[in-house]
Amino acid sequence: MVRLSPGPHKDRARADAELLLLHVLGKNKSWLMAHLDEELAEDNAVHYIELIERRFKGEPIQYITGEMEFYGLPFRVTPDVLIPRPETEHLVDKVIELAARFEQPRILDIGTGAGAIAVALAHKLPHAHIAATDISERALAVARENAKRNGVDLRFLLGDLLAPVAGERFEIVVSNPPYVPNADRATLSVEVREHEPALALFAGEDGLDVYRRLIPAVFGALTPGGFVAFEIGCGQSTAIADLLVHAGFEQIEFIPDLQGILRVACAWRP
Repeated sequence: MVRLSPGPHKDRARADAELLLLHVLGKNKSWLMAHLDEELAEDNAVHYIELIERRFKGEPIQYITGEMEFYGLPFRVTPDVLIPRPETEHLVDKVIELAARFEQPRILDIGTGAGAIAVALAHKLPHAHIAATDISERALAVARENAKRNGVDLRFLLGDLLAPVAGERFEIVVSNPPYVPNADRATLSVEVREHEPALALFAGEDGLDVYRRLIPAVFGALTPGGFVAFEIGCGQSTAIADLLVHAGFEQIEFIPDLQGILRVACAWRP
């Protein structure tokens, strides 16, 4: 903990040190509390110091351990994928709600990354037919591993946005695309700015570059009566609503996260 205290996350120094120790030992907190007086084996001590140093330099805990939980499921994460955020669970909630309108919905997850959204949906909606695309083969490798780990079966396809599913139609399209404006780069924490993949974060000067391509393309891929749902950035709802209306969508809805920020956009294709 002493080493982490002056680091970029001093407010989490104790919790981070404990979590990394448990990771090295492969034990839970109850075991640790019962063995506080035990000394670390030399190999464990060396490994622990290495992990502490990585965290001191700002590397995300999730990349160091390679593990995290999303929607109650275990996921592997690597620097090739964006770390799934808790607020993205609101997006999954909305898609599950929408899927109840269809007997066997065809669902497409665009820019799947670690596969968090697609795998969570496949776990909750075993009757759905789910496909997921990503422009990164390395990201898809992580997503496939997470699908196997959680015992779900879905299609993973390499390519930009909807290109891998050209000609197919879906009842629901979901996406958590890059939406951070380039100008906001300096405001991000060191663990995000220097460690997470820029391709999954930044989308032009106003953060809307991907939406401008995605929204009209999704309209054409949805069946009449289908829905699009995607995550958006803080303050982007007005611009997103304009893009949706221009593309022909109706019944536009925005859903706030636990901080009251409009985080999920949803719209219906007539």
